[in-house]
Amino acid sequence: MDHLIHPIALYLGLALVGLGLCVALPRAKVSPQLIGAMLAASGVGVILVLMGLNARDALPNLYFYVFSFVALGAALRVVTHPRPVYSAIYFILTILASCGLYLLLSAEFMAFALVIVYAGAILITYLFVIMLATQAPTEERTEGLERYDTAAREPMAATIASMALVAVLTGMLFTGSMELEPRMAGASQDALLAQLPRRVEDAMKDTGAIGFKDRIVDRDGDLQIDVEGRRALVAGPSGERWVDFPADLSPRNVEALGFNLLNAHPGSIEIAGVILLMAMLGAVVLSRRQVEIDEEAKAQQARNLMEGRGAEGQA
Repeated sequence: MDHLIHPIALYLGLALVGLGLCVALPRAKVSPQLIGAMLAASGVGVILVLMGLNARDALPNLYFYVFSFVALGAALRVVTHPRPVYSAIYFILTILASCGLYLLLSAEFMAFALVIVYAGAILITYLFVIMLATQAPTEERTEGLERYDTAAREPMAATIASMALVAVLTGMLFTGSMELEPRMAGASQDALLAQLPRRVEDAMKDTGAIGFKDRIVDRDGDLQIDVEGRRALVAGPSGERWVDFPADLSPRNVEALGFNLLNAHPGSIEIAGVILLMAMLGAVVLSRRQVEIDEEAKAQQARNLMEGRGAEGQA
């Protein structure tokens, strides 16, 4: 960590960010959110400036700062805005800015996964739940909001817990990321290629090692792929022969992630589907309840009008 930023300076900057967050959290009477946002931005700016001074030759491009400040500003509004609908919209903006950071790191799969899963499914479901279950006041009126939306319950405890978590994760990122070894290397990658025969065939065709009509031999459901020798038995118009893998053939990150999820953790996919189904059912139940309440209120209002007209007629 020392070649990027001194640990004490990093933690002092995080403390300044935490102070700004604590000040910006909504309160019942006076809520100086602008002052809190300025303090939090100052803490982030101090950290970025010190990191830039220590690593002048490895500065990120301009888009990194744009996406970073958009993501941090939107995240601050997620926890400080008194209206849940607007908080959810700001969270979508945070997700989109984070996707931009992932694209700068050439992690396209993570960027698209964030958009599809969070912004495209979960947050849209949350927005429907919030909009159907609550009656939001107008922009000028705030007295109709619930107290837990207009005032933070434990701002100091929440700020300390969140900043402590960020400090621990940041320290682990700087000190432990260089010591991590890739989970798939060498033999593990070749073993995964044995389960991707179409990928192996396409790679061989692209390099011209086999013809268009050649196929990997399948004998009683057992594909003839020699993982240790990095070769495959191919059959075609010219007969059967062993063909070596291309030298640069290796599983892509998306392919390894897909096999890891579906082979090692299939239960997580099922649990995620059940959670999304429960959220959808909850939205339907809450919306139906709101419709019933509205219908009952309209019926009561109609009865009151009829009684008022009857009283006027008798008078």
